[in-house]
Amino acid sequence: MHGHSPPLPSAAASPTTATLGYVLFATRWLQAPLYFGLVAAQGVYVYKFFNELWTLVHRCVTGAATETYVMLAVLKLVDVVMIANLLIMVIVGGYETFVSRIGLQGHRDQPEWLSHVNSNVLKVKLATAIVGISSVHLLQMFVDVHHTTRHALLWGTVIHMAFIVSAAILAYMSGPMVRPHRSPRELGEPGGHGVAPAAAVLPAQPAAPRPSPYDAGAESRLRAARFPVRKLLEEFDESHPQSFDRETVTRLGKLDFVTARRNAVFVGAPGTGKTHLAIGLGVRACQAGHQVLFATAADWAARLSGAHAAGRLAEELAALDAYPVLILDEVGYAPFDADTAHLFFQLVAHRYERASLLVTTDRPLDRWDEIFGGGPAPAMVDRLAHHAEIVHLVGESYRLRCATSAWAE
Repeated sequence: MHGHSPPLPSAAASPTTATLGYVLFATRWLQAPLYFGLVAAQGVYVYKFFNELWTLVHRCVTGAATETYVMLAVLKLVDVVMIANLLIMVIVGGYETFVSRIGLQGHRDQPEWLSHVNSNVLKVKLATAIVGISSVHLLQMFVDVHHTTRHALLWGTVIHMAFIVSAAILAYMSGPMVRPHRSPRELGEPGGHGVAPAAAVLPAQPAAPRPSPYDAGAESRLRAARFPVRKLLEEFDESHPQSFDRETVTRLGKLDFVTARRNAVFVGAPGTGKTHLAIGLGVRACQAGHQVLFATAADWAARLSGAHAAGRLAEELAALDAYPVLILDEVGYAPFDADTAHLFFQLVAHRYERASLLVTTDRPLDRWDEIFGGGPAPAMVDRLAHHAEIVHLVGESYRLRCATSAWAE
C-alpha cells in the first residue's frame, strides 16, 4: 500500500540505552528546588516592598518627606515590583520550559505570555525586563543627581546602554529561530486553501513539513487525514490578517484541546487563513500521534447523507470516534436543507464532550441559522461552542491581494 512509509533502517534502542535516556531526562527535576528557592526570594521582595511602603507613608504623614524623597521612594517600590515580575517569569516560565508542563490551559488567571513561552521567548522577555529595571535605577540616579557623582552617572548610562544593545541583539538572534525563512515559491497557496506562509505563529515545533523520523506512523496518519495540502502553523503569515487572537492560536498549538475534547472554530471572510490554521493544527496533531480526518462541509454532508440512506448513520458516527480530531472546512459557503442540517446536528451532538471538532466558517455562530435553518442551528451551536475556542480573523483575502499585486507588477 502506498499509504505506508518504508521502515527506517536504524535499529531500535537497547533497553540499557533507553533506561539511561529516561534517567537523564528525569534529572530535570533537580531544577525544581531551584525554582522553589526563587519563590522564597519572591517572599523576601514582598517583605522589602511593604517595609519601604510603610517607611514612605510614615514619613509623609509626619511631614518628613521631601518631594525628591517621595520620587526616589516610589521608584524604589517600582524597582522592587519589576524585580518581582522578573522572578515570576523565571519561576513559572523556566519551570514550564525546562522541568514540567504546568497545565494552566483554560484557567482564567493564566498569564498571556505563558501560552507561547519557550526558551527563546523567555530569554528575550528576561532581557527586556532587565532593561526596564536598569532604566529605573538610572532614573533614580538622575533624580538624586546632587548626591550622585559624574563617574557613577557615566557608568550607569554606559551599563544601561549595554543592556539595551544586548537585549536588541538577543531579540534579533532569536527571530530567525522562531520565524523560518520561506522562499517565494513556498509563499504560494497550493490547493487554494488558507494563507501563504511567511512569519511564524508558533515557535515550538519543527519547521520541516515532514514528520519526525522517530515516529514512523506520522506519515501514515498524515496521508490518512486527507488534507488537500499540508500546511504548518509555523508558516502562517500572522501579518496578513488585520486582527486575530494570536495567543489563542498559540495555545491551541499545544494540542491540549485534543486531550480535553474541546473544539476550535475559526471565523472569517474567505482568504483570511482559516483553513491554513485548521490544517496546521491537524498536521501537528498527526505528528503528535492523533488520528485526524479532514473534509469540507459539502463532503461531510455527502458522507453523512450516504450513511443515513444506507441505514448505518449510527455505525458511521461510532466509526468516527476513532478520530480524536475531525476538521469541517468551509461551513457556510452553501446552505443545507433541513435533512442535512439534522445530520450535522447529530455529528456535533455525538462528538460533544467526546472528541474534538475543528471548524472553519465565514459566518459568526449567531448566524448559523442562515446555513442550517432555524431548527437545529441553535442546539448545534450550543454544543459546539460550549467547550470551544473561537478565533475571529479579520482582513482582506490573501489570494485577492496576491492576484492584485501580480497584476500591478
